[in-house]
Amino acid sequence: MTNIKKNVKEILDEIPDEVKLVAAAKTRTADEIMAAIEAGVEIIGENYVQESLDVYQLVGDKAEWHFIGHLQRNKVKEVVPIYEMIESLDSKRLARKINKEAKKINKVQKVLIEINSGEEEQKFGILPEDAIEFTKYVSNFGNLKVLGLMTMGPRFGEPEKSRPYFQKTKKIFDQLNGMGIDNIEMKYLSMGMTNSYKIALEEGANIIRIGTKIFGKREK
Repeated sequence: MTNIKKNVKEILDEIPDEVKLVAAAKTRTADEIMAAIEAGVEIIGENYVQESLDVYQLVGDKAEWHFIGHLQRNKVKEVVPIYEMIESLDSKRLARKINKEAKKINKVQKVLIEINSGEEEQKFGILPEDAIEFTKYVSNFGNLKVLGLMTMGPRFGEPEKSRPYFQKTKKIFDQLNGMGIDNIEMKYLSMGMTNSYKIALEEGANIIRIGTKIFGKREK
């Protein structure tokens, strides 16, 4: 756990104050997550619903929770009560379901729209050319609040190769920011992981999602 705390402090010292660090905690234990929180992590990002619910029972509201993986519609009712933000809104059907479940508990659910910046068939997310139309559609829901965009981008061994995809997403972010769409606030741009976050920061990210650099490599 000492390494986790050291890693977190190094990252927090490196990144600008206005950048939010999300500790990507997929497969991590409650003890590991608590070590990260004790070192200064304020946001925990989870990919899997059941796993995160188990950990949440132990960690609770000691941190803010962001859902950063693909969210299946049949899991929305479990996610909405707990998660401050869903960073992976990727379809109209999911938007309708989140809005419905949030309305039941009188919550306005914060979301980021996931952009499939690499236009990869196997990846989830809104295609760049559909981003404006999708954002306008989502703006009509009273229990959703769009606060920005998220992208994964294609995975590369060489971080520099991620740059064009981050640039593409930032261009959409800026375009939406200038349109003044009701109920839409382009506040957060979530881009970059352990391998690519430095490039993402250079291209305008103000949320980065880091797992391995905090927790170490996952055991297979």
